[in-house]
Amino acid sequence: MSSSISRSITRRLGVGLAAAALATGLVAAGPSASAAQKPINPDTSATWLSKQLTGGVVHNDQFDFDDYGLTADVGFALAALEGNGPTLRQVTKALSKHVDSWTTGVDFGSSDVYAGSTAKALVFAQTVGKNPRKFGGTNLVRQLTALVSTTGPTKGRVQDRSTTGDFANTIGQSFAATGLMNAKADAGKSALKFLLKQQCTKGFFRLELSDKSAADQSCDGAPKADRAPDTDATALTLINLLSLERPSPKARDAAHKAISWLRKSQKADGSFGGGPSTEASNANSTGLAGWALASADWCPNAARAARWLTKLTVTSDEAGTKLARQKGAVGYDRKAFKAALTDGITKDTRDQWIRATAQAAPALVYQSGVGCPS
Repeated sequence: MSSSISRSITRRLGVGLAAAALATGLVAAGPSASAAQKPINPDTSATWLSKQLTGGVVHNDQFDFDDYGLTADVGFALAALEGNGPTLRQVTKALSKHVDSWTTGVDFGSSDVYAGSTAKALVFAQTVGKNPRKFGGTNLVRQLTALVSTTGPTKGRVQDRSTTGDFANTIGQSFAATGLMNAKADAGKSALKFLLKQQCTKGFFRLELSDKSAADQSCDGAPKADRAPDTDATALTLINLLSLERPSPKARDAAHKAISWLRKSQKADGSFGGGPSTEASNANSTGLAGWALASADWCPNAARAARWLTKLTVTSDEAGTKLARQKGAVGYDRKAFKAALTDGITKDTRDQWIRATAQAAPALVYQSGVGCPS
C-alpha cells in the first residue's frame, strides 16, 4: 500500500486542501488500453475504488472477510487522489471502529498483536489527521512501542506478539519507523535505525528480516538468499522515509540510495517488476515505484511508469466487453487484463484488481511528467 503516505498527501490533508485539482489538472496524454494516445483521468480510478467499499471497508467475497489492510491501501490512494473527501472519511470511520480487529487477534479470541498492521494503522491515522493515540479508542503509539525490541542485535525491530509466529517484515518496519518518529515516540529512533540496516549496499531494501537469532541483523550481513532485492519494499520504504518530518542525515542518504536503485531498476518500457516471486512487470510494483519516484521529485521516471500503467487501466475503449462497467480499474498485468475482457472481474479476481488499482492509481497523476510534489 503504504503509498500513500508521501509528504504530498500529508501536506494536502494537513492544511485541509483537496487534491482533486491535482488529479485532473496535471494529466497529459499517455497510451491507453487501446493503441490510441488518450489521457487517463485518475479520478475514474478513485471512483472505481470507492465503489468497491461496503460500509467503508473492502470485503473479500472469495474468502468472506473484511480486509482492513487493503481498505487502508484504498484509503491512502483516495487521500492522494481526492484529499480528505467523503469516501475517505467513511473509510477512516470504519477503520477506527474496527481498529482492534485490524491490529489484534481479538476476533479469534486470542491476545495476538500484529506489528505490521499496528504500524500501518498508526501511519494511516496520521495521514488522515487523526490522533494516533486515540484512534478508535486505541493508543496505537503505545501498542506499537510494546512490539519494538529493546535489547540485543534486534533492538529497534518490530515483532508480532503471536502464538502463530512472527510475520513482521521490512514494509511493516518502515511504517513503524515513520509512524513512531513522527509521533515523537521514544522507540522511533531505534526503529528507524533498524530499518536502515535493511538496506543493502546497492540501495534496495529487502522484504524479509533476518532470523532473530542472527548476530548480524543487517541486509549486507545476511546470507545471499536472504537479501534479494524487492521493488515494493524499496518503494514503500522510500515513501515512508520521505514522510519523516525530521529526517536524519542517514535517513536522507538511505532515501537517495533507494532512489538511485529504483531509477536503475526501471525497465525500458517504464515498468517495474517486484521481488523474487513477482519479477515480471506488474501494476502493483510499477505503481508503488512510480509514486515513490514522484514523491522524490523524479517526474520523468514517474511519468514513464504512469504511461505504462495506462495500458492496464480500463477506459471507455472496453465497451462491449466484460470490463465495460469497470472504468478506472487497473489490472495486475496484461494477462489479467485480457482475461477480464471476456470473464470480467470475478469474485476470485476482485481482490487482485482492487489491490492493483489502489497501488497504481496515484502514480497515474504523473503521466505528464510534471507536478511532482516539492
